[in-house]
Amino acid sequence: MKKSFYQYVLAFRGGDWSDPKARFAEAMFEDVAFPKNATSFEELSIYIEMGADPYITTSAFDELWEMYSAKFNIYS
Repeated sequence: MKKSFYQYVLAFRGGDWSDPKARFAEAMFEDVAFPKNATSFEELSIYIEMGADPYITTSAFDELWEMYSAKFNIYS
């Protein structure tokens, strides 16, 4: 079963704070407006580019999206 991007990234919570993926996951979890059911690169990218949180960076998103899309065979 395919998880949403949010569900996938939650696995990175609690990681070393020096890891941008862990910081992204923590900030995403705290962001009540984050699109939790999204599986679309476009939807997530637009939200992140609108400046959600300083730890929800586009570079961390790109890395996490690459991992997510490879795991669930998503081609954007």
